[in-house]
Amino acid sequence: MSTSSTRRTRPGNRRSGRRMRRRSCSPIPAATGSFGHRYDLRRKRSTSPCYGDAAVPSTSGASTPIPAKRSRITKSSSLPQLKGSAGAYYLQHELPDEVLLKIFSYLLEFDLCYAAQVCKRFNVIANDTELWKTLFHNVYEYDLPLFNSEPKVFEFTQPSDCEQENPWKDSFKLLYRALHVKPNYHEEYENHPERYRGRNILYFDTIDAAYNYAEEEEENPLILIHSGTYQREFLVIDSNVTLLGAASGNVSDRVTIERQSESTITFCEGAKESYLGYVTLKFSPDSNNASPGAHHKHYALEITEHCSPTIDHCVIRSSSVVGAAVCVLGAGAEPHIRHCDISDCENVGLYITDYAQGMYEDNEISRNALAGVWVKNHANPIMRRNHIHHGRDVGIFTFDRGMGYFEANDIHNNRIAGFEVKAGANPTVIKCDIHHGQTGGIYVHENGRGQFLDNKIHSNNFAGVWVTSNSDPTIRKNEIYDGHQGGVYIFGEGRGLIEYNNIYGNALAGIQIRTNSNPIVRHNKIHHGQHGGIYVHEKGQGLIEENEVYANTLAGVWITTGSTPILRRNRIHSGKQVGVYFYDNGHGTLEDNDIFNHLYSGVQIRTGSNPLIKCNKIWGGQNGGILVYNGGLGIIEYNEIFDNAMAGVWIKTDSNPVLRCNKIHDGRDGGICIFNGGRGVLEENDIFRNAQAGVLISNQSNPTLRRNRIFDGQAAGVEITNNATATLEGNKIFNNKFGGLCLASGVLPVLKDNRIFSNQNMVDKAVSSGQCLYKISSYTSFPMHDFYRCRTCNTTDRNAICVNCIKTCHAGHQVEFIRHDRFFCDCGAGTLKCQCQLQGEPQQDTDTLYDSAAPMESNTLLVN
Repeated sequence: MSTSSTRRTRPGNRRSGRRMRRRSCSPIPAATGSFGHRYDLRRKRSTSPCYGDAAVPSTSGASTPIPAKRSRITKSSSLPQLKGSAGAYYLQHELPDEVLLKIFSYLLEFDLCYAAQVCKRFNVIANDTELWKTLFHNVYEYDLPLFNSEPKVFEFTQPSDCEQENPWKDSFKLLYRALHVKPNYHEEYENHPERYRGRNILYFDTIDAAYNYAEEEEENPLILIHSGTYQREFLVIDSNVTLLGAASGNVSDRVTIERQSESTITFCEGAKESYLGYVTLKFSPDSNNASPGAHHKHYALEITEHCSPTIDHCVIRSSSVVGAAVCVLGAGAEPHIRHCDISDCENVGLYITDYAQGMYEDNEISRNALAGVWVKNHANPIMRRNHIHHGRDVGIFTFDRGMGYFEANDIHNNRIAGFEVKAGANPTVIKCDIHHGQTGGIYVHENGRGQFLDNKIHSNNFAGVWVTSNSDPTIRKNEIYDGHQGGVYIFGEGRGLIEYNNIYGNALAGIQIRTNSNPIVRHNKIHHGQHGGIYVHEKGQGLIEENEVYANTLAGVWITTGSTPILRRNRIHSGKQVGVYFYDNGHGTLEDNDIFNHLYSGVQIRTGSNPLIKCNKIWGGQNGGILVYNGGLGIIEYNEIFDNAMAGVWIKTDSNPVLRCNKIHDGRDGGICIFNGGRGVLEENDIFRNAQAGVLISNQSNPTLRRNRIFDGQAAGVEITNNATATLEGNKIFNNKFGGLCLASGVLPVLKDNRIFSNQNMVDKAVSSGQCLYKISSYTSFPMHDFYRCRTCNTTDRNAICVNCIKTCHAGHQVEFIRHDRFFCDCGAGTLKCQCQLQGEPQQDTDTLYDSAAPMESNTLLVN
């Protein structure tokens, strides 16, 4: 976008006429005899003025001093014998300081320096800070001392913070070599000659004239640009010059350089150490005389190849609807732009392209019509501590292989993303605060890359990070939180490495993976989301490992619609619904995870989903360990499933999983419950120490059990009821409290080579000893035996009475045999009108169902 190839010829064309223009600039010379001298001190000064306190050396041109008049000697004289006159004595010793200060206030800088060399008293008074402050303001207009503490650094300092004894004088000395640009200075010279006569200061009407003079006459010149608006300047800087605004108040607001055609100021090759500070640059094309496209290569500030100027404390504006306010382009373009305000432009704020680099620090970039910053075509800037906000487009846009290092920037309230990466761009973004974007925080698309490290990404209207269309960024150690939608959203075949992030408090999923995307997600904390933790859908993939996913409102991980992620070594816990939820043909691998303490099941599988669930620990679920229902499938093997409030595994409603080599133990309900037409193959599992049946098969279910060991249960080993059946082959069922294999009325399973031994058969023993069966079961277990109802006591279909209570407590009543099935005795539980005579004091029951309660199924609405 540059015209630098043609601009480089302009300095050469201009040099041929510099001498003539320099002569016409009419600088005011140093004082000569034509002006006369107001002060006697000035007659005796040397031809080389100095600021020091040392004596002024004598010169051949100095006049011979007139001897002092000899004092009259009288007897009554009390005056001391002096080498000088009485007037000199009075002047040096008795004249009040206030009078001397008033006299010295009429002196200029050289006069004060010479006066300071007269005596110690004059030296002290001539260095009075108020005197030098007045001189400083008259010459430079600044309200505060200005110091050049290091190369290319000019800073105003409060006098109270200065180490110098007289900061006004020291700043005056520092700036005294400057050339001054002051429009209409001739008129001011006529009105205030006392400010100019006797000073070695050059004044010019235009910046261009001062610059031409400086190039011919000065080395590393300093040009002070005084208050005013400069509209006819043609500034192409190709040498090491310092240009400083000079005005009272906010300096840059009172010194404006403006053009309507071509760039306002251009730095090109040769301007390695140049400096521009404390001015306003404006590019304001005349829309009446040119089409908008005519200015697409013109800028308020243009920096071209092989130069490295410093731009400091400037205000930069452009009203052109194309191009940019600042353009840095070409190899070797390495400016240092700092403390500048690049705002309210009708185009891009800062445009860096074509291998340009540079340092951009502490700038205010805001309210621009297009992006705040563009980085393109191998450009590689360093941007630190910039404030980029309220743009009408993206905050920072890197594209077409743009790069860059972006650190500690505050990027917020931009209309599109805070940071956009596209088309092979590869920036590094570190410790930035990217927030309150009207769409997303970070948007990486169309093969974008980049490293996003240690950033805070929060409170954006859409996802905190978007990754799509074959992009592959690294998202590491960021805090991504309080998004109005999701945390990280990867779609459209996006990839990426998402690791060590803290993702929390987002309105939708902490991480969403969809449409053939395949990221690596590891070592993240994903928690306290208002929705789910990780949501993988529409053929999403991904390696999801070693994350901690917890305390989310919905499922910890959702996997659906043909998705096949791999989840390994994650801790998924303390959710308010399911731990991992496979539904609508969700697949994938769930391996070596720790899944615990969910309000619903640890894992749910439904509607055609067919995952591999392997080597996980699934425990502490308030609604069971694994629930497979509504046509769910899956291979569930080598897992440890324990300490769940309900069944370790539920299989229901036409589901048909394979359970192999699992340990299912210490459940607070049954081990495996299969009902409502559930099927499945259960083989080589160890099922032990569960509070109810090791395997309960009910309601027309028909599983196959092979080579399982079912032992040490607090109820029966295997119970089959409610018109269910099963194939049992080669199982070992032993040491269970209520018996090994308990079959309800009408149940005819296929049995082959099973070993059923050493079971405690507590039900038969209780019946034989005349006990109420509630004595051995309470209402938490359901022993299988004959159960009855009592018409006399008006028992309902939900009540059951054991045979011993029928014989004893309901003797003489009209009773009926129902069937041989699993139940607990309501008579012993104290829920009937007739008090049990076998149980003793009744214990009020809270649940008189004769079968296990059904598990809670997830009915989560899909709102992602």
